[in-house]
Amino acid sequence: MSAVLALAIFLVAFFFIATEKADKLKVVLIASGAMAVTGLVPGAEVFFSEHAGIDWNVIFLLFGMMVIVGIVKQTGVFEYLAIWAAKKARGKPYRLMVMLMGITAVASPFLDNVTTIMLVAPVTVVVCNRLRIAPQPYLIAEVLASNIGGAATLIGDPPNIIIGSRAGLTFTDFLVHMAPVVVVVFAVFVLLTRVLFRRSFQYNPEHVAAVMALNERRAITDAGMLRRCAVVFGLVVVGFGLHSVLHLDPAVVALVGAGLMTLVTRADVGDVLREVEWHTLAFFMGLFVMVAGLVHTGVIETIGGWAVRGVGDDYFLAATALLFGSSVLGAFFDNIPYAATMSPVVEGIVAEVPDPATGQALWWSFALGADFSGNGTAVAASANVVAIGIAARTGNPISFWQFTKYGIAVTLLSTVMAWVYVWLRYFA
Repeated sequence: MSAVLALAIFLVAFFFIATEKADKLKVVLIASGAMAVTGLVPGAEVFFSEHAGIDWNVIFLLFGMMVIVGIVKQTGVFEYLAIWAAKKARGKPYRLMVMLMGITAVASPFLDNVTTIMLVAPVTVVVCNRLRIAPQPYLIAEVLASNIGGAATLIGDPPNIIIGSRAGLTFTDFLVHMAPVVVVVFAVFVLLTRVLFRRSFQYNPEHVAAVMALNERRAITDAGMLRRCAVVFGLVVVGFGLHSVLHLDPAVVALVGAGLMTLVTRADVGDVLREVEWHTLAFFMGLFVMVAGLVHTGVIETIGGWAVRGVGDDYFLAATALLFGSSVLGAFFDNIPYAATMSPVVEGIVAEVPDPATGQALWWSFALGADFSGNGTAVAASANVVAIGIAARTGNPISFWQFTKYGIAVTLLSTVMAWVYVWLRYFA
């Protein structure tokens, strides 16, 4: 009976999250509270059990990176890059799109894709307005590029943070196993955009002069601060790469980096903390409690058992099911709660695999499907929702279908390419 109640609470909450009929934070707080009040989750374990409660490694990793980004943002470096890209492209629409996508894709593996979009999208709108071209195609392309690029590292996409914490995968593991296919998928995506957005490329020579007149150097508000930020950020990236050698969790590296950056830049802590997305952090915590209810009542174990019996000893079938299943389901539900929900299931499947290398291949299949599913629909990833919100606030609305018709094509392409990659690398 407890399992049925836990599943009912979770499904109702998931419905409201997926359809956006109510604020996501309110939904998860009410649902997690219902789980606790009805005794479906033991109170103490929610706060102290890593795999059956709030995963503090995820929360503090996100918090640390939000503080770092909040400080870097004050230097104006992202505005500089956007103006620089527009001038290098000389107003040529396709060239501009490729430059902006490149900046976004390169930044996303090291900043989470939500933060990248929040920084790059407003400047994109300004540049497009100067060129008198519609910014919607450029914003959509940037989001698609961000979701692809963010898949390359542990910290680039929130599902990776969840999966890495659950599976014990390091920053280096993600670079070695995810980055190669991400680079190939992005390269093909860049070529595909020439076809997908061909009707949107309008060149207005008379307006190009306005963009060429912009001085990108004026965007940098504090060059000294930027240099100090660059040094600390470089150390943080090195720390992520060596955290298994240093025996430091990524969350500790992010927190130390955040503290060091506030120290060397002398940034106002109050201003920095106002840049932290507390709404997102609280959403994650409530979500972890919801999933804990499914774990404690045996729902996750039951689903995992069905999955294990379904695939038997055919582990390539299991990898295929995880990849395509995640790509489809994650596209219709936000891929963050999807990853949080399915991670314990995948953990149960991997536990039954005798070969550790094969078990890890299942984790990579799951990660690729969950990450690339973020492009499937307008509500599949938080970055999508953020970009659509920015577009609406600037008077350039993007409809659900306008985004989704491009997202479906990109998701299908990237998933098929990822499937070929998984087969060649782990099973051929």
